[in-house]
Amino acid sequence: MRKNFVFYLILVFLCIAFACCEAKQETPLQDTSANTEADTVFEEETEKASAESTDQSEEAKILAGMTLREKIGQLFLARNPKTMEEGIDLIAEKGVCGIIFFGRDFKSSNPEEFRALIASYSDAAKISLLTSVDEEGGDVCRVSNYKAFRDEKFLSPSELYSIGGMERILSDCDEKSAFLLSLGLNFNLAPVADISTHENDFIHHRALGEGRDETAEYASSLVRRMNENGIISAVKHFPGYGNNEDTHTGIAYDKRSLDHLMENDLVPFAEAIKADAPVVMVSHNVIEAVDGQYPASLSPKIYELLRSELGFDGVIMTDDLSMGAIGDFTESGEAAVLAIEAGADLLCCSDIEAQYAALLDAVESGRISIDRIEESVLRLVRMKLGFDIICTYP
Repeated sequence: MRKNFVFYLILVFLCIAFACCEAKQETPLQDTSANTEADTVFEEETEKASAESTDQSEEAKILAGMTLREKIGQLFLARNPKTMEEGIDLIAEKGVCGIIFFGRDFKSSNPEEFRALIASYSDAAKISLLTSVDEEGGDVCRVSNYKAFRDEKFLSPSELYSIGGMERILSDCDEKSAFLLSLGLNFNLAPVADISTHENDFIHHRALGEGRDETAEYASSLVRRMNENGIISAVKHFPGYGNNEDTHTGIAYDKRSLDHLMENDLVPFAEAIKADAPVVMVSHNVIEAVDGQYPASLSPKIYELLRSELGFDGVIMTDDLSMGAIGDFTESGEAAVLAIEAGADLLCCSDIEAQYAALLDAVESGRISIDRIEESVLRLVRMKLGFDIICTYP
């Protein structure tokens, strides 16, 4: 009896021990699998948060090192002055965000001289410059129009499309991007995302010349390819030129309905934004269906349409504030103030002295808050960092 009792007791003990061993073997395997998956997610989130924190710190450091005058200067894409000395003074004194070059800057130059000019400007800049140009192709070729730079100028979008469709347009984009970057130019004010199917439209010779869907594919594909090539694009001219008049000479009133714009002209811009467009340029047309009081470039409602309806969180720039359409509407300096109040980040202008002075006065008087200025400066710095246009500050 005692022997049987001992035997059963040993048997029970062995069963319990065996069950515990089984549990210990299974549980860690299950927990390890779960923890591995959780740890991987945690590590990915930590790395992402760390990267974002690093970016923010770099942006904040650059912003903290800037004076008010330099922050104001960062809102300007200024036309290149007539002499290198004037350009160096402009960059050193006002700390402009970038320089835009036109045909006159290439007409009597060559690649070596132009690269030397860019190098001199870069040396004068505390924060690396945007160096920009309109090299759309066709009638708007600021650089390749001159044989010292290229044997033949780049073809227009419509010519390229008729020759070989999107494949030909993208191969041209690759060649153009490499060409501009080799000269020290990092910002091409293209593509033209305006829809125009009528030869008599002012914008037709600069547009793709096809319908909504083709233009949307063109704009988004070009933005994507330019991003890959490391050159900044500016999708223009929001919210779409249509058949309106030339705003270089005076104000154009766009009488199309909002439904028409939403269903047609805004589509190429929306697709370009989905393709990570870094910059959208706003036109000077008065879009009566949205805001009949202000040109688009000075209209808070237009900027709200771009930010809220289309979800764009990149840099919004104006067309040249020295164009006739703005001159007919307001005094030169006031245009910069109104554009920033409306929501612009980058002001393209050929008369920076008046624009800069008026904007600085608006901030110093309290009309525009420093927070509003810094909001745009941060977008610009973030974009420069994203395109490896290294921002440096002594």
